[in-house]
Amino acid sequence: MSTATDTRRKKAPAGERVADWADSRLGVYSLAKANLRKIFPDHWSFMIGEICLYSFIIIILTGVYLTMFFNPSMGEIVYHGDYVPMQGIRMSEAYASTLDISFEVRGGLLIRQIHHWAALIFIGAMFVHMMRVFFTGAYRKPREMNWVFGFLLLVLGLFTGLTGYSLPDDLLSGTGVRFTQGAILSAPVIGTYLSMFLFGGEFPGHDFVGRFYSIHILLLPGIMLGLVVAHLIMVFLHKHTHWPGPGKTNTNVVGTPFLPVYMGKAGGFFFLVFGVIAAIAAVATINPVWAIGPYRPDQVSTGAQPDWYLGFAEGLIRVMPGWEINAWGHTLVLGVFIPLLIFPLLLVSIAAYPFVESWATGDKRHHHLLVRPRNAPVRTGFGVAWCVSYLTMLVAGGNDIWATHFHLSINAITWFSRVAFFVAPVLAFIVTKRICLGLQRRDKDKVLHGRESGIIKRLPHGEFIEVHEPLSSDELHTLTAHDQYKPLELEPEVDENGVVRKPSRSEKLRVKLSKGLYGEDTQIPKPTPEEYKEITSGHGHH
Repeated sequence: MSTATDTRRKKAPAGERVADWADSRLGVYSLAKANLRKIFPDHWSFMIGEICLYSFIIIILTGVYLTMFFNPSMGEIVYHGDYVPMQGIRMSEAYASTLDISFEVRGGLLIRQIHHWAALIFIGAMFVHMMRVFFTGAYRKPREMNWVFGFLLLVLGLFTGLTGYSLPDDLLSGTGVRFTQGAILSAPVIGTYLSMFLFGGEFPGHDFVGRFYSIHILLLPGIMLGLVVAHLIMVFLHKHTHWPGPGKTNTNVVGTPFLPVYMGKAGGFFFLVFGVIAAIAAVATINPVWAIGPYRPDQVSTGAQPDWYLGFAEGLIRVMPGWEINAWGHTLVLGVFIPLLIFPLLLVSIAAYPFVESWATGDKRHHHLLVRPRNAPVRTGFGVAWCVSYLTMLVAGGNDIWATHFHLSINAITWFSRVAFFVAPVLAFIVTKRICLGLQRRDKDKVLHGRESGIIKRLPHGEFIEVHEPLSSDELHTLTAHDQYKPLELEPEVDENGVVRKPSRSEKLRVKLSKGLYGEDTQIPKPTPEEYKEITSGHGHH
């Protein structure tokens, strides 16, 4: 019997034998059977997350190439390379190797540009992706931890970018590193220890490029790669979210299979993203270190600005008044320390929001249907307010550029930013909430009366009315599929047995948050079946 089996096995094609060998040891077949036919919804907004993944892959590929030629040393040399304007100038080996990559290594400048542009697009796509997840409520149970993974990827991406553009040791990045070191020193007690640890002594020291290099290519990317893998595993583990529509519920996923349909689209989209980034890198120069010169502690680059994603942090420090506290022979620089606290608090508020909302609403159900932003006015208002505060401080972070390019007073821009940081988010929240409620009213009117056709009809008794086209059942379902929560209420202080019960502070806070999210003036009631039947039966104009 075994001889016949062995004979048949020998006659099997080589590929099949390899597949059988792998499956018997790794369980590849069963794993592939369970996951390669996984359904993915087909909607353009899901492509934003793919841009994050593909740009991260591009960063890794180009980064490996650059590490082969970059020398992370602060040892001083006199440059005698191909870039003539810099010949004879004393500089660090890190800066000289960056010039060599740009002018002597075949394709080096293009790879540098692709690497930097991919990093910018990676962080920008993460911002947009997280906002898409936030505004649609895709972070709700069971995806809270995936939201935290995404948040950690964003934060680590910020610091990876900071360490990355500091490596060339040019005057622009050196100014940014000096700014960072000053912010670190403002932290009481631990500030000086952190500074000494990062820079190996007094700034600039002789080690920070090497230390930033290790952090940039090993520590942070390693953690980020682990988070990306965990993020993707969680996406596969949970059902994918999808937009409300006919046949779409919290218990199914409507879309196309991962293999071959989605895989084919994803592969083509990867090369499209790579091509666009390469085209941008080829025509738009970024970080031209040869035009800035090597870093010197006694010089500051004119118009020094960080990459856009850290402009928020710099803006907080630029607009903060120069307050100080002198006590017991020590100085606490509040003008830097307070912004240093505000920045992480604003970031942590993003990470904590799903848990706060779940606690406030008491909703423990699994959610796979997305929510249209208009149907959650308070949450949408919070998101827009956060974006406005970020943009306000981004403007503040470039107050000198705004002043010189638009011939404005830098003091006026600074004071505008100080006021706008507190006022603009509140106004943005109010306006956004009103817009969402207005859109809800329009949806309700469309459900009850149909779509305006523009056709005017005269009735026998002389009245003119506009003929409305009734919506299809698919459109009616989409406009009415969302849930409407009822805010929580405090339990009676005296129960049915006459026992006095005093609610705790946490209960009172939870009820207030619940009413703030879903209380009065936060949602327009959906049309009831009775209202719809009354309108469509001829008692109203339709």
